[in-house]
Amino acid sequence: MAPRFMFHLLFAVAQMPLTCLSQSNSTSKKNTTTKIRGCGAGLDPAYKYLCDRRAAWGIVLETLATSGFLLSIGLLIGLILWSLCVCAKKQTSNIGGSVACTSMFLLSTAGIFGLTFAFIIQLTPQTCPTRLFLFGVLFSFAFSCLLAHCLAQMGFAAARGWGETGVALGLFTVQIIIATQWLIVVLVRDGKPCEYSQQEFVMLLIYVLCLLAIGLLMSLNLMCRSCITYSYSYSGPSNQHGNLQAMLLAFTLILSASIWVVWIAMFTRGNAEIGKRPLWDDPVMSIALVANGWVFLMGHGLSQVAFLCRGEARGKDVPLSFAGWTSPSADTPGLNSPQGQENGSFENEGNRRGRRTDAALRSPYESEFSMTGIDPDRDYAIPRPETTNCEESYDDY
Repeated sequence: MAPRFMFHLLFAVAQMPLTCLSQSNSTSKKNTTTKIRGCGAGLDPAYKYLCDRRAAWGIVLETLATSGFLLSIGLLIGLILWSLCVCAKKQTSNIGGSVACTSMFLLSTAGIFGLTFAFIIQLTPQTCPTRLFLFGVLFSFAFSCLLAHCLAQMGFAAARGWGETGVALGLFTVQIIIATQWLIVVLVRDGKPCEYSQQEFVMLLIYVLCLLAIGLLMSLNLMCRSCITYSYSYSGPSNQHGNLQAMLLAFTLILSASIWVVWIAMFTRGNAEIGKRPLWDDPVMSIALVANGWVFLMGHGLSQVAFLCRGEARGKDVPLSFAGWTSPSADTPGLNSPQGQENGSFENEGNRRGRRTDAALRSPYESEFSMTGIDPDRDYAIPRPETTNCEESYDDY
């Protein structure tokens, strides 16, 4: 009995260091997981990529997204203040539609930069609806503004003036309806948690892809038309302005389409094939948001603000006067010529006699010869030379 008791006692003593070692290891692992390098103590692990130095992609994208957001908001505030000053000085201005559409585009660009933080933070019940709803809505807002501006540049009557803003808002509303319906069906009716697959996320963005494709085709058409068409009027600087706008618009949409092709390919198949499916999903989406946001800002937002300011400043110059190119009868009351008002040579005799009496109303191209002044008894034949040789006939001379 005693040997058996001693054996159990020794076995228990031998197991004590191993138990203490395992407990110390578990506590050390817990401390290493809670204490993230670069983050404060007790931080929720969902926010670790905002400050984790070992995962530098979160800090880099956070910095770029913050810079883009501040620049977009600064341009938006500056554009609104500038437009208010211009309207106050001139009382009437025809740039209201362009300013409103550009302001909406800058607002959507700022929202895209802000949405990047929802993908840097890990997927939670709070960030999931934000990702699903705002991703498609913000990009549809931006692409709708680009498409409306493209239609306005191509000369569509429905997109001129304030119609450009109306077209952008109308196209943007469709994606709001789609995203709201999807969230209501999934979260409210089915009562499921906010879980989605990569294919479901891309399927939710089909309308946004349609806007991108249509805008890309129309911008390429606009660029080709602006480069091929040559104007013979006195509007050379305005033609150069339109050509540059068309090129920047096409360039913005081409880069946006390239970014979307890359992130969709990586998000749906690329990450799974290289074995990085759950780990690289959020970085891929965050990089796509930041890259496309900067393309929007530098390709269209900043340039469009510069074009509006320069165009309004150029409009303050005195325009060329072409009053001498037309007949003064068009601007003079009391002169009602039934035909040929722009050219005095085709006017009837009554109006021509009335106009010759007043030197101020006389056209420099008007002839002083009138058919009513011809005397039928007089000979108006052209005199011919006479020969002194009487023997030769005049025809042989």
